Amino acid sequence: MQDSLRKPRSLDLICLGRVAVDLYSEQLGSRLEDVSRFSRYLGGSSGNMAYGTARLGLKSAMLSRVGNEQMGNFVREELVRAGVDVSALQTDPERHTGLVLLALKDRDSFPLLFYRRDCADMAIDAGAIDPAFIARARALAITGTHLSTETTQRACRKALDAAAAHGVKRVLDIDYRPVLWGLTSPGDGETRFVADAEVSRHLQQWLGDFDLIVGTEEEFHIAGGSTGTLEALRAVRAISPATLVCKLGAQGCVVFEGEIPERLEDGILVEGVEVEVLNVLGAGDAFMSGLLRGWLRGESWATSATYANACGALVVSRHGCAPAMPTEAELFDYLGRRDTLVRPDRDERLNHLHRATTRTPQDWPEVCGLAFDHRRQLFDMAREAHADPARLPHLKRLLVQAAAEGASRTGLTAPAILVDDVLGQDALNDASGRGWWIGRPVELAGSRPLRFQHGDDLGMRLRHWPREHIIKCLVFYHPDDPLALRLDQEARLRQLYQAACAFELELLIEIIPPARDTPDDSALARSLMRFYHLGIRPDWWKLPSMSASAWEAVSTVIESQDPHCRGVVLLGLDAPMEAMKHGFSTAAHHDWCKGFTVGRTLFSAASRAWLAGDIDDAGLIERVASNYAELIRTWRRLRAARPEKESVS
Repeated sequence: MQDSLRKPRSLDLICLGRVAVDLYSEQLGSRLEDVSRFSRYLGGSSGNMAYGTARLGLKSAMLSRVGNEQMGNFVREELVRAGVDVSALQTDPERHTGLVLLALKDRDSFPLLFYRRDCADMAIDAGAIDPAFIARARALAITGTHLSTETTQRACRKALDAAAAHGVKRVLDIDYRPVLWGLTSPGDGETRFVADAEVSRHLQQWLGDFDLIVGTEEEFHIAGGSTGTLEALRAVRAISPATLVCKLGAQGCVVFEGEIPERLEDGILVEGVEVEVLNVLGAGDAFMSGLLRGWLRGESWATSATYANACGALVVSRHGCAPAMPTEAELFDYLGRRDTLVRPDRDERLNHLHRATTRTPQDWPEVCGLAFDHRRQLFDMAREAHADPARLPHLKRLLVQAAAEGASRTGLTAPAILVDDVLGQDALNDASGRGWWIGRPVELAGSRPLRFQHGDDLGMRLRHWPREHIIKCLVFYHPDDPLALRLDQEARLRQLYQAACAFELELLIEIIPPARDTPDDSALARSLMRFYHLGIRPDWWKLPSMSASAWEAVSTVIESQDPHCRGVVLLGLDAPMEAMKHGFSTAAHHDWCKGFTVGRTLFSAASRAWLAGDIDDAGLIERVASNYAELIRTWRRLRAARPEKESVS
């Protein structure tokens, strides 16, 4: 590893080039003309590379341009969620963020339509590029599309000159797309190679500026001006002393540090892995992410290329590119078992690891929640107060305001709420998009065995949910329930977990053990273990207050079965405030308990008074906010007072 890559810098990598929005067909096997639904992802080769390297633990930055509109905001926010530095991501006041629409017709055919005419990332402003920002990185990666126009060339030249002046390694991903060089019709984004002497001549003017050049055989053909791979590589070598990495698809890749040998395989050949291919789009960006992760961490070319091949294999087996990028934990788990995983997309352990390590935000260290997802209880409350049930949706909107007010009094930046879509759809709409922790129930209130509020076709419901909403499901469950009842409920929970995974929604399972004659401190721990053995790994658990021994047992189960679990929140069961605080005193000592989502304890008395006409809207908000703030302060005080763990020498 060159000394320049060992120097400490605040950034590992700056990616300069395309960043856009990908709209991937959800129908497999369809022509683009026949597609009816798309999934939206971050896109663009440089954007994917910044995203992928950040997931693999590098300190990456994006140097490009997006529009001053919703899609530009999406791109910026997605990069930030992955940990990418976007301080140099410019905003264009006039141009739109680029879009790509694509279908997955079969493993080798992917109709691709670029909407990039005069798009924002092709108008990157060279004058806004700060050489001091480039100097912060150990490497600068540029993609070939940004060598295709005068505007983008000026930006690349300024960045490359700054990199050279400050000892920053320069990387070129040839990334040849004929349509973006004007060599095919606008609808032919799928074609990957068209020979063109002028493009070859133009690219060759830049090759000497780079320390590492990466491309497929066809991309080296265009860079070298020959359709013979060895001849093309030799032409590139005559211009550039860079390390050359030639991608060979499923066969792997070959690295050349010096002269090009007589045979491809006489370079540093690193074999690929065989996987079932869903689509090949994004494989190159994933390959680059893995390669750069190894190279910038000082690994050998053989190791770096192994990372690259593995990342490419994982992405081609999944839908999308950026969201399919593996994390560091996922990559190493796959590398340890790759010879046996022809279908990594079907491996439960790998899929759970991908799901658990790519969640955003990455952590919720504290969840202090106001739960008002009640339905049956509120109808009963309205009836008892002789109030019109039609007022209940407005009540829930007031409770959203109470949550915001109570949180503001305690400095809680992200309130947590549980609210339903039966009486609380307007309340859900009010709370969404604000960065809150939002849980939303799916169970039919009071059902045992478990049934779902809107029927068994969970897909029809969940496909309309915002990604920020957490599925909450209450189940009245005991591991010693009669066999038929237990199997029925477990089957429903498995169905729900599979739906949560399919729709990329987090899942909270709330367990309330039915009362029994003999108290059983082991019931909750045994329930969790049973669900884990069934392959059900929710992101959250919601559990009642427990004894210290029960908490120890529950914590041990979670730690051993799913260390990536987000944690436990406490439920209230309409307990008096003082009883709730007493339960906190034990729970606050356990790291797996992240807080609470408590309901009627906080809002019941005030809601009854409001329904009866004894207080107005402001009075309701004040009373509930006051209760909520009091409980937040109590939790924080008890959490702060827990004894520190003894250090292990």
